[in-house]
Amino acid sequence: MNVELRQVHDSDLPVFFRQMNDPEALHMAAFTPEDPADRDAFDAHWARIRSSTAEVRTVLADGDVVGSAAVYGEPGEREVTYWVDRAYWGKGIATAALRALVTEVPERPLYARAASDNAGSLRVLEKCGFRAVASARGYAQARGAEIDETVLILEG
Repeated sequence: MNVELRQVHDSDLPVFFRQMNDPEALHMAAFTPEDPADRDAFDAHWARIRSSTAEVRTVLADGDVVGSAAVYGEPGEREVTYWVDRAYWGKGIATAALRALVTEVPERPLYARAASDNAGSLRVLEKCGFRAVASARGYAQARGAEIDETVLILEG
């Protein structure tokens, strides 16, 4: 499968909205918007992201929109995030997309956070050179509870 990144187009947003309303994906991601079904909040969020200093990309697999990936935050504290449609999990797409993104954005360090029980996401991050440096607890909106999260870093 050919994985590419490109700038986000307006036509990608309905796809992202649908992807972010998959109950299983929301549970796995854990740290999600308060109400993923609130389209106005979703649109406002994406408007803020697209007008910020975030490096945000659409993930394409064989030309189809399958997710998004971004680097955001203040210099020295920048963090990566990504979302891949559950239908494409386990195919190496998230790993390929994140590798491409961290190549495009050479600044270091970069940080990442994942629910500690999200083995797939932790594996993607580790394959891309991130290493776990801390554990934390945070409120996971999608699970309605505080959960353990792993903090990772990509240096040099």
